[in-house]
Amino acid sequence: MANFLLAYKAGAGPGTPEEGQAAMAAWMAWFGSMGTAVVDIGNPFGPSKTVSLEGVSDGGDSELSGYSIVSAAGIDAAVALAKGCPIVAGGGSVEVYQIHPAT
Repeated sequence: MANFLLAYKAGAGPGTPEEGQAAMAAWMAWFGSMGTAVVDIGNPFGPSKTVSLEGVSDGGDSELSGYSIVSAAGIDAAVALAKGCPIVAGGGSVEVYQIHPAT
């Protein structure tokens, strides 16, 4: 088993408090459906700064909005887990990255 980073790119956010509660319930149901595959449910994040040789600028161009870490037999299994993510239903996307252990 390996660990994978699920990097979220936000879709349409909830427009009302009720939609926000429904969205949170969908996320928690999704995490629950993955059981012990969930290593870290993660957190949303933003705003960001970009650091480069040219200096520091406001905001990155990746549009990332959060992360989670899951354990899976391989990247295809991690992708299968990501397909159930509520952000996809809201028009967003999930990038799946294998985390390589430090040597």
